[in-house]
Amino acid sequence: MNTDKPSTGRPRGFDEETILDRAVEVFWRHGYEGTSMSHLTDAMGINRPSLYATFGSKKQLFQRAFDRYLETKVAYLGDAFEQPTAYAVIESFLRSNVDALTAGDHPRGCLSIQGGLACSPENAGISELLAAGRATTEDALAERLSRAVQDGDLPNEVDTRALARFVMVLSEGFAVHAAAGAERDDLQASVDVALRSVTALCS
Repeated sequence: MNTDKPSTGRPRGFDEETILDRAVEVFWRHGYEGTSMSHLTDAMGINRPSLYATFGSKKQLFQRAFDRYLETKVAYLGDAFEQPTAYAVIESFLRSNVDALTAGDHPRGCLSIQGGLACSPENAGISELLAAGRATTEDALAERLSRAVQDGDLPNEVDTRALARFVMVLSEGFAVHAAAGAERDDLQASVDVALRSVTALCS
């Protein structure tokens, strides 16, 4: 714990990553618009002045929380993209995704979907932020699949952008079903079905 004298307007004495993790869970559970400042301060264990001084507005806190979510809960994507073949990339992506969506140590589903799928016009920026995050993942996946074409691992005629979007649509659909209570084994069975399509593309 930092015991230095607090600087003006920026309280110290707490671990920002720890309280960001708490904010992630609140936004994940309630969505952006369903999350009140009382929800946040109660979960994070800080008062409103400290929250505003450290993180700025609720929107700024959500941005920080989403960045933290990507860094921690979606870190499996890095391992997926490093797999040696396109098939292995997609299998790792989808299976790790299902495991993450149904893990018992956080709300089920995905913050990227549940955080702001439906927002009022004044909070449209939240939905756009989350959509941009999903688009970044899709772009990275499409780029990795394009390298697979260049390496001869995928046939030249494969539309890598469409394939990346197919994987993302599956992932986002799994998030909705996981949040509704779908079991891990059931979602992994759907991954089995999707991978049969991938096998046909790779051959």
